[in-house]
Amino acid sequence: MHTDFTFIENGTVTSPSGFTAGAAYAGINKHARFNLDTALLASAVPCHAVGVFTTSGFKAAAVVLCQSRVPSSSIRGIVVNSGCANAGTGEYGEPDAQNMLTAAADRLGIDAFEMLIASTGVIGKRLPLEALKTAIASIKFSSNGGDLMAKAIMTTDTIPKQCAVVCGGYTIGGVAKGSGMIHPDMATMLSFITTDAVVETGFLQHALREAVNKSFNMISVDGDTSPSDSVILLANGLAGGETITAGSEEAACFQQALDALCIYLAKAVARDGEGATKLMEVTVKGAASAEDARQVARVITTSPLVKTAVHGCDPNWGRIVAAAGRSGAAFVLEKLSLAIGGALVLSNGQPVPADNDELVRVLGGSEVKIELDLNLGSFAAIAWGCDLSAEYVSINADYTT
Repeated sequence: MHTDFTFIENGTVTSPSGFTAGAAYAGINKHARFNLDTALLASAVPCHAVGVFTTSGFKAAAVVLCQSRVPSSSIRGIVVNSGCANAGTGEYGEPDAQNMLTAAADRLGIDAFEMLIASTGVIGKRLPLEALKTAIASIKFSSNGGDLMAKAIMTTDTIPKQCAVVCGGYTIGGVAKGSGMIHPDMATMLSFITTDAVVETGFLQHALREAVNKSFNMISVDGDTSPSDSVILLANGLAGGETITAGSEEAACFQQALDALCIYLAKAVARDGEGATKLMEVTVKGAASAEDARQVARVITTSPLVKTAVHGCDPNWGRIVAAAGRSGAAFVLEKLSLAIGGALVLSNGQPVPADNDELVRVLGGSEVKIELDLNLGSFAAIAWGCDLSAEYVSINADYTT
C-alpha cells in the first residue's frame, strides 16, 4: 500500500494519462482575462464519473442535466463556459444546455450521452448558442490543455487554479474556478477533477464527497451561494492496477491524495476571493461534535466584522469570540481559548496580555491563522476564508457578474 503522495510541479487536470483539453473564445465572458471562455475536457476512453452539486433549490440547467447522468461509467468529456450561468432562463435553459452539450459531443465524435456540462457567470441570460457552437468547433486538444481550461472557466477570478498529485502508480489532477458567490453547501462554484486510477464508482462517489466536505464545503468568501456549484470527478483507469474499492489497501492513499488536491484548490479559491488581500485559516478544536467544529469555523470565516478586522489589521479578538458564540454550537466562555497567529489572547475565558504591535504585524501578513479551542470535546475542523475589502463592493457594484 502507498501511504504518501507528491504534488506535481505545474500539474493540472490533464496531468493524468489519457486526458486532453482545449479552449476557445465565444465572446460570452466580456471580462475574460485570457480571451477564453469555453473549454472542453476529454478522455481517450470512457470514465467512471461522479459529482457533488449545489443543494440550493435554484439550480442551473447544467446542474440539472448532470445530476440526471451521474454516477456513470461511460462519460468521455465535459464542456464548460464562463460568462453565462444559463440559470433562471425558464423554458430555454435545459434545451440550450442540451444543444451546447450536443455540439461538444459532435466535436469529440461521441454520443451526447457521454458528455457532461457546466456553465458559470451571469444569471438570467440565455446562452449564445451559435457563438458557442463556432467556438467549440474550433477547439484544439492537447495534453497540456488543462492550463487553457483553468483560464477559460474564470469569471472574476484573478488567477487560474489548478494542481495535480501522484500517489503510487496513478495521478489525480484538477482545476477550479471561483472568486465571488462563494459559500458552498455541496462543493464549490466549479471544479473538475480527473484521475487515471482504476476506481470503483461507489467508492469514487464516497471519496469525492468526503474530500468535498473537508475542502470546498469549508470555504467562504461572501456567504453567497451559486446555482451552478458543481464538482465532477472522472476516472478513466488508464494507469492500470487493481481496482480501488472501499476498504482496499489503496483506498486510504487515494482518499488522502484526493483530500489534499481538493484542499489545495479550495484554499486557492478562498485566497482569490473578490477584493481579497489575505487568506484566513480558522482552526477549531475541542468541539463537542464534528458538526459543532465545522459550524464554528464556518461562522467565523463568514463574519463581516471578523473579515473587516482582518483586512484592517485590527486585533479585535472579541469579534471572533462573538461569532463563535452565535454559531449555535455548544459554547462555554469560561473554557474558551483563542490564539491569533500563534499568539494566545484568551485562555479559559480570561484575556491574556498580548503584544498589540505583534498582533498587528501578524494580521498584516498574506495568511492569517486563527485557532479556537472550545475545550468541550475531541472534535476539530478547519475552514478558510478571506478578508473583506472595499474592492469587493466595487467589483459587485460596478458591473454585472
